[in-house]
Amino acid sequence: MASTLSVSGLNEQIKTLLETTFEFVSVEGELSRVTKHGSGHIYFTLKDANSSIKCVMFRGNAARLKFSLDEGAHVVIHGALSLYTPRGEYQINCVSAEPYGAGALAVAFEQLKKKLEAKGYFDPIHKKPFPKFPQKIALVTSATGAALQDMQRVAANRWPLVKLTVIDVLVQGVSSAAMIADALRFADTLSCDAVVAGRGGGSVEDLWAFNEEVVADALFAMTTPVVSAVGHEIDWVISDYVADLRAPTPSAAMQMILPDRNELMQSIDEMRYGAYGMISQRLERKREQLAMMQEAFKRHGVEQRLVHQKEQLQELRERLNGQIRVILETKFREFSPLGERLSQTIESLIRQKQNILSQMIQGYESQHPKHKNKRGFAQITRDGKVIDLDNLNVGDVYVAMNDTTSVTSEVVKITKM
Repeated sequence: MASTLSVSGLNEQIKTLLETTFEFVSVEGELSRVTKHGSGHIYFTLKDANSSIKCVMFRGNAARLKFSLDEGAHVVIHGALSLYTPRGEYQINCVSAEPYGAGALAVAFEQLKKKLEAKGYFDPIHKKPFPKFPQKIALVTSATGAALQDMQRVAANRWPLVKLTVIDVLVQGVSSAAMIADALRFADTLSCDAVVAGRGGGSVEDLWAFNEEVVADALFAMTTPVVSAVGHEIDWVISDYVADLRAPTPSAAMQMILPDRNELMQSIDEMRYGAYGMISQRLERKREQLAMMQEAFKRHGVEQRLVHQKEQLQELRERLNGQIRVILETKFREFSPLGERLSQTIESLIRQKQNILSQMIQGYESQHPKHKNKRGFAQITRDGKVIDLDNLNVGDVYVAMNDTTSVTSEVVKITKM
């Protein structure tokens, strides 16, 4: 009679048989009932059209996945069969997984791209403008890489005035993504005009640090304009979509954000020549306008107006003189008879006055003392006037004269008769 086994004993024998027989398996199927535990473990079911099997991927293996295990994804898992003894259920203990028919990195890239796009990380509204003449730029890259030398060379040739601050980071490897994110956050505190994050070319694995979500989060949170310059022109990484500007190469990044001093000097020369020509044209127009204004001023200015007024005044004077002559001639003709009558009247008056004067002279002569011949009589005058003796007073000086003699005397005594 066969020995009797306990349930636990049977499960242990089955567990040993399964784990030694199916030590490593690769199974293709569709993911279902995916549960991502807070501990980091992932539980899911792998199924096809007819069957399903439970699977588990513990935290250490899950952390190494390059893509996300999502519901309905078609994958190939690698691992070993094991039996969970307490419930008698067997499952696949997954060591790794990859998308069916596509590389894990490609799927991981598309998954993160869709996730970040849904969060608005790629929206143009968040893109920050770059200054036209940056003075300080932070370079987040490897200090020993050729990319740094290329960027420094381009900067020296295009715009020597810019100051470059190098923040040395690992650009590939397990810890590179976290280091790049920390460097970006640090660069954002340096008050730079721009930040360039990048490296030279390489394989997809070499560039993968710039496809990590931690780097995308750091880029999106930055307040300083940032350029993603990773690999070559054909290489696209997540940072290219999140950054404010994507450059095909690190050296191209410097060409895109730095002005070209030679081009600028040429532009300045062109502007100078253009300004000179424009100023010359304007000066010529102003000279012409000034000449026209001077000519107009001559025609309508004070001097010309004075000349015109003088001419008008001379004309008025001549007209006035002509009118006065006409009036005088008219009046002369009118007063000519009056003049003749006046002359006649004056001559008549003169004759009358001459007659009167003659009569007065005759009267005077007749009264002159020299014509008086009475003996003992004399004419008395005082102060050249003929007076009577009654008008003399004591002390008066008088002249007594006849026709031959004149005596000056003083009154010493008056006796009334």
